[in-house]
Amino acid sequence: MRALLILGTVFVFIFLPFQSAHAEEEDVYQKRMALYKKVEAVTQIPWYYLAAIDQYERNIRQVRRDLPKPQGLTGIYFRPEEWAGIANPHPSDTNPASISFFNGAGVDGNGDRKASINDDEDVLYSFAVYLLSYGIDQENIKIALWDYYKRDKTVGIIADKAKIYRHFGRIDLEDSAFPVPIRSNHSYNNTWGDARGWGGRRIHEGTDIFSHYGVPVRATKYGIVEMKGWNKFGGWRVGIRDINNTYHYFAHLSGFAKDLKVGQIVEPGTLIGGVGSTGYGPPGTSGKFPPHLHYGMYKDNGYSEWSFDPYPHLRMWERTEKLKARKNK
Repeated sequence: MRALLILGTVFVFIFLPFQSAHAEEEDVYQKRMALYKKVEAVTQIPWYYLAAIDQYERNIRQVRRDLPKPQGLTGIYFRPEEWAGIANPHPSDTNPASISFFNGAGVDGNGDRKASINDDEDVLYSFAVYLLSYGIDQENIKIALWDYYKRDKTVGIIADKAKIYRHFGRIDLEDSAFPVPIRSNHSYNNTWGDARGWGGRRIHEGTDIFSHYGVPVRATKYGIVEMKGWNKFGGWRVGIRDINNTYHYFAHLSGFAKDLKVGQIVEPGTLIGGVGSTGYGPPGTSGKFPPHLHYGMYKDNGYSEWSFDPYPHLRMWERTEKLKARKNK
């Protein structure tokens, strides 16, 4: 009996913090969505574009050293001199009139007669006002984004995020799936960074998941198909960009799922192809190595993109999916 009480106490201490963290996360999503909808009602800028811009900026701030980490409800960042106006002698100015006089970006979004760079509503509303100066339709928003970021890839990433948010009608899209079915016969080790020789000396930018030929390969996150086709190294491969600016690379496929196309929105578990052994040659080359899925992850920071080790994520996704399977038995 005493042992059962101890186990019950341990379970409560483990479960309650997790439950509390989950509730807090849901609350943040609700507050963000309420803010997007509020600014949309005033400016007519679609909420899903506001959400996409906010998420993009939050993501790049998390991986850049030259930008402060996001701490508020929103992730959009204005440099103090941009907010107050470059010629403004008071970089911390919150007076909407003087900020406007110096052509600063800051605007009072909540009616408190202050334009505060630390106020989430002021920040989101200020960016929406910038977009509004170009127009509220998609093409004009894209032009505004290009003039702001000066990067085609950034505009494309934000537009795709907006498409995903609009499709699902919500922003809490953090679920995941292991790339092959949990019950399939598969194995993998941490092979990121290993040397590769075919086609010149290079490192292995991913994890190899060995399985039988034709085993289903699935999308791991909510995202959009950014690339599909042949690569002499990866064979038949698919690239999917998720809402966190992470590019997921699936290579050596035996083929693609029926009707899979570039621009298609996917969710965790969506079938994208099958395990194969294609690559290391011209289109159609196959069988130069055992069948396996090469799975890679790449992060975009607003300037460039680099690979990082997917192994810890794969282990976590596999463990989570196994726990869900046991729970649903």
